[in-house]
Amino acid sequence: MKKWICLFYVLLLTFMLSGCGGSETADDANTAGTTGENTTEDTVKNNPPETGKTLTVAMELAYPPFETRDDAGEPTGISVDLMKAFGEYSGYDIRIENTSWDGLIPSLQTGAADIVISSMTITEERRGLVDFSDPYANALLAILANADSDIASIDDLNQSGKVVAVKSGSTGHMYAEKNLSEAKLLVLPDESACVTEVTQGRADGFIYDQLTIYRNWQNNPDTTSAVFIPFQDVEQWGIAVQKGNEELLSQLNAFLADFQANGGYEELTEKYLAEEKKAFDELNFQWFFDMKE
Repeated sequence: MKKWICLFYVLLLTFMLSGCGGSETADDANTAGTTGENTTEDTVKNNPPETGKTLTVAMELAYPPFETRDDAGEPTGISVDLMKAFGEYSGYDIRIENTSWDGLIPSLQTGAADIVISSMTITEERRGLVDFSDPYANALLAILANADSDIASIDDLNQSGKVVAVKSGSTGHMYAEKNLSEAKLLVLPDESACVTEVTQGRADGFIYDQLTIYRNWQNNPDTTSAVFIPFQDVEQWGIAVQKGNEELLSQLNAFLADFQANGGYEELTEKYLAEEKKAFDELNFQWFFDMKE
């Protein structure tokens, strides 16, 4: 009898030990699973995946509010915001490179830059050197005239003795060379120099896009007047890439379509150009970001 009682206790003890061992193993497994999951999450937070390739974007930081610098000297403006949004959309890191206007297209040709966005009009001549994205903005040329020059139309500028300021390499420069054969052209390196020539009376007019002319007219109401009568077809601005870079061009076009569909241009307008948009509506001008034909 004692033999059977001893055997019973031996079996009972074995069962209890097995049961405790099984429970402990399960707890350990659950704990290990939780610990492993938390460790992975912490690793992701502390070491986020790389965003990918860095794209160098060349622009001339001398054309507010599209391409300029903030008070700390950092790049800012519509084009800067647009490229940052492209970086987020496509997973690229974006590096802005301030580049003189004449060096923009060469920066693509030499590989110093991946993208150029600098309020650049798409022209056939430039198409021979670089590839352009779908247009993202429209512009018409206008005239900032000296208040004492009695300029009311483009024909008034095309007169002997008239001096016309133009930014070197701009479409205003190209237009003047082709159409203002009677006037003297004053070719200058940047917009601000052209405006100064007009405000100080050394030039009768400055030809540039409507938005720039409007802003400088508002800034200099006593010394300038503005002529908005259209005298050429609508210009379209594009983002330039190196010739043959179809992959990047496709990504840019997909981004621009998505940006427009999701109200991106409206946000840029509200942030940078709210007053100008109101004035353009009152003047019945086609808005910069209105890509309707």
